[in-house]
Amino acid sequence: MRTPHVVVVMGVAGTGKTTIGPLLAARLGVPYAEGDDFHPQANIDKMSAGTPLEDADRWPWLDAIGAWAHGRAGLGGVVSCSALKRSYRDRLRAEAPGVVFLHLAGDRALIEDRMSHRQGHFMPTALLDSQFATLQPLQPDEAGVVVDVTGSPEEITERAADALDALADTSR
Repeated sequence: MRTPHVVVVMGVAGTGKTTIGPLLAARLGVPYAEGDDFHPQANIDKMSAGTPLEDADRWPWLDAIGAWAHGRAGLGGVVSCSALKRSYRDRLRAEAPGVVFLHLAGDRALIEDRMSHRQGHFMPTALLDSQFATLQPLQPDEAGVVVDVTGSPEEITERAADALDALADTSR
Protein backbone atom coordinates (compact mmCIF):
# COMPACT_ATOMS: atom_id res chain seq x y z
CA MET A 1 0.00 0.00 0.00
CA ARG A 2 1.31 3.46 -0.86
CA THR A 3 -0.18 6.90 -0.32
CA PRO A 4 0.77 10.25 -1.84
CA HIS A 5 -0.63 11.97 1.24
CA VAL A 6 1.34 13.15 4.20
CA VAL A 7 -0.38 11.83 7.32
CA VAL A 8 -0.04 13.84 10.53
CA VAL A 9 -0.49 11.48 13.49
CA MET A 10 -2.03 13.75 16.14
CA GLY A 11 -3.37 13.51 19.67
CA VAL A 12 -2.52 14.25 23.27
CA ALA A 13 0.71 13.01 24.79
CA GLY A 14 0.70 9.29 25.49
CA THR A 15 -1.71 8.23 22.73
CA GLY A 16 1.05 6.42 20.86
CA LYS A 17 2.00 8.86 18.10
CA THR A 18 5.65 7.78 18.25
CA THR A 19 4.70 4.09 18.24
CA ILE A 20 1.93 4.13 15.64
CA GLY A 21 3.60 6.66 13.32
CA PRO A 22 6.53 4.43 12.30
CA LEU A 23 4.28 1.35 12.05
CA LEU A 24 1.88 3.22 9.78
CA ALA A 25 4.72 4.64 7.68
CA ALA A 26 6.15 1.14 7.20
CA ARG A 27 2.74 -0.18 6.21
CA LEU A 28 2.28 2.68 3.71
CA GLY A 29 5.85 2.43 2.41
CA VAL A 30 6.69 6.06 3.17
CA PRO A 31 9.18 7.81 5.48
CA TYR A 32 8.38 8.69 9.07
CA ALA A 33 9.43 11.89 10.86
CA GLU A 34 9.26 12.23 14.64
CA GLY A 35 7.55 15.53 15.44
CA ASP A 36 9.45 15.94 18.70
CA ASP A 37 12.68 16.18 16.69
CA PHE A 38 11.44 19.46 15.21
CA HIS A 39 11.18 21.15 18.65
CA PRO A 40 13.82 23.73 19.49
CA GLN A 41 15.75 22.93 22.67
CA ALA A 42 13.96 25.74 24.52
CA ASN A 43 10.64 23.94 24.03
CA ILE A 44 12.06 20.64 25.28
CA ASP A 45 13.52 22.38 28.34
CA LYS A 46 10.17 24.02 29.08
CA MET A 47 8.18 20.79 28.80
CA SER A 48 10.79 18.84 30.79
CA ALA A 49 10.30 21.36 33.60
CA GLY A 50 6.54 20.68 33.51
CA THR A 51 5.68 24.01 31.89
CA PRO A 52 3.14 23.87 29.05
CA LEU A 53 4.18 25.51 25.80
CA GLU A 54 2.51 28.71 24.68
CA ASP A 55 1.41 29.28 21.10
CA ALA A 56 4.42 31.50 20.46
CA ASP A 57 6.63 28.51 21.38
CA ARG A 58 4.78 26.28 18.96
CA TRP A 59 4.80 28.39 15.77
CA PRO A 60 8.43 27.67 14.75
CA TRP A 61 7.91 23.98 15.57
CA LEU A 62 4.72 23.77 13.50
CA ASP A 63 6.38 25.66 10.65
CA ALA A 64 9.27 23.17 10.62
CA ILE A 65 6.87 20.21 10.53
CA GLY A 66 4.82 21.94 7.83
CA ALA A 67 7.97 22.49 5.76
CA TRP A 68 8.83 18.79 6.03
CA ALA A 69 5.27 17.84 5.02
CA HIS A 70 5.40 20.30 2.10
CA GLY A 71 8.61 18.69 0.90
CA ARG A 72 6.87 15.29 0.93
CA ALA A 73 3.79 16.50 -1.02
CA GLY A 74 2.91 13.97 -3.71
CA LEU A 75 5.46 11.54 -2.29
CA GLY A 76 3.76 10.67 0.99
CA GLY A 77 5.02 10.52 4.52
CA VAL A 78 3.97 10.19 8.12
CA VAL A 79 4.85 12.70 10.83
CA SER A 80 3.83 12.83 14.47
CA CYS A 81 2.60 16.15 15.84
CA SER A 82 0.15 16.72 18.68
CA ALA A 83 -1.76 19.30 16.54
CA LEU A 84 -4.20 19.77 19.41
CA LYS A 85 -5.78 23.04 18.27
CA ARG A 86 -7.53 23.83 15.02
CA SER A 87 -5.21 26.83 14.63
CA TYR A 88 -2.19 24.48 14.77
CA ARG A 89 -3.70 22.23 12.10
CA ASP A 90 -4.55 25.30 10.03
CA ARG A 91 -0.91 26.38 10.28
CA LEU A 92 0.26 22.96 9.09
CA ARG A 93 -2.26 23.03 6.22
CA ALA A 94 -1.10 26.52 5.22
CA GLU A 95 2.38 25.09 4.64
CA ALA A 96 1.25 21.69 3.31
CA PRO A 97 -2.35 21.89 2.03
CA GLY A 98 -2.73 18.17 1.31
CA VAL A 99 -2.01 16.82 4.78
CA VAL A 100 -4.42 14.33 6.30
CA PHE A 101 -4.81 14.00 10.06
CA LEU A 102 -4.94 10.73 12.00
CA HIS A 103 -6.25 11.60 15.46
CA LEU A 104 -5.29 8.93 17.99
CA ALA A 105 -7.91 9.23 20.73
CA GLY A 106 -8.52 7.39 23.96
CA ASP A 107 -9.69 7.37 27.52
CA ARG A 108 -7.69 9.61 29.86
CA ALA A 109 -7.06 6.79 32.37
CA LEU A 110 -5.61 4.51 29.68
CA ILE A 111 -3.39 7.28 28.32
CA GLU A 112 -2.14 8.26 31.78
CA ASP A 113 -1.32 4.60 32.51
CA ARG A 114 0.66 4.32 29.29
CA MET A 115 2.52 7.56 30.00
CA SER A 116 3.47 6.40 33.48
CA HIS A 117 5.23 3.35 32.00
CA ARG A 118 7.24 4.98 29.24
CA GLN A 119 10.91 5.69 29.69
CA GLY A 120 13.08 8.59 28.58
CA HIS A 121 10.38 10.97 27.36
CA PHE A 122 10.44 14.65 28.28
CA MET A 123 6.64 15.07 28.59
CA PRO A 124 5.55 14.43 32.21
CA THR A 125 2.11 13.02 33.04
CA ALA A 126 1.47 16.26 34.98
CA LEU A 127 0.88 18.01 31.64
CA LEU A 128 -1.80 15.55 30.49
CA ASP A 129 -4.67 17.65 31.88
CA SER A 130 -3.46 20.70 29.97
CA GLN A 131 -3.25 18.57 26.81
CA PHE A 132 -6.87 17.41 27.16
CA ALA A 133 -8.00 20.96 27.98
CA THR A 134 -6.29 22.25 24.82
CA LEU A 135 -7.53 19.49 22.49
CA GLN A 136 -9.97 20.64 19.80
CA PRO A 137 -11.23 17.58 17.92
CA LEU A 138 -11.10 17.41 14.14
CA GLN A 139 -13.96 19.29 12.49
CA PRO A 140 -16.03 17.93 9.58
CA ASP A 141 -14.23 20.23 7.13
CA GLU A 142 -10.79 18.85 8.11
CA ALA A 143 -9.38 15.92 6.15
CA GLY A 144 -8.79 13.25 8.73
CA VAL A 145 -9.94 10.30 10.78
CA VAL A 146 -10.21 9.46 14.47
CA VAL A 147 -8.91 6.10 15.66
CA ASP A 148 -9.30 4.66 19.16
CA VAL A 149 -6.04 3.69 20.90
CA THR A 150 -7.27 0.60 22.73
CA GLY A 151 -5.52 -2.62 21.79
CA SER A 152 -2.05 -3.46 20.57
CA PRO A 153 0.01 -1.14 18.38
CA GLU A 154 -0.56 -3.53 15.48
CA GLU A 155 -4.36 -3.43 15.99
CA ILE A 156 -4.35 0.38 16.20
CA THR A 157 -2.21 0.61 13.05
CA GLU A 158 -4.59 -1.74 11.22
CA ARG A 159 -7.60 0.41 12.22
CA ALA A 160 -5.71 3.55 11.19
CA ALA A 161 -4.78 2.16 7.75
CA ASP A 162 -8.36 1.00 7.18
CA ALA A 163 -9.78 4.39 8.21
CA LEU A 164 -7.34 6.24 5.97
CA ASP A 165 -8.21 3.92 3.06
CA ALA A 166 -11.91 4.62 3.63
CA LEU A 167 -11.21 8.37 3.74
CA ALA A 168 -9.29 8.15 0.45
CA ASP A 169 -12.16 6.21 -1.13
CA THR A 170 -14.68 8.90 -0.15
CA SER A 171 -12.50 11.71 -1.49
CA ARG A 172 -12.16 10.14 -4.95
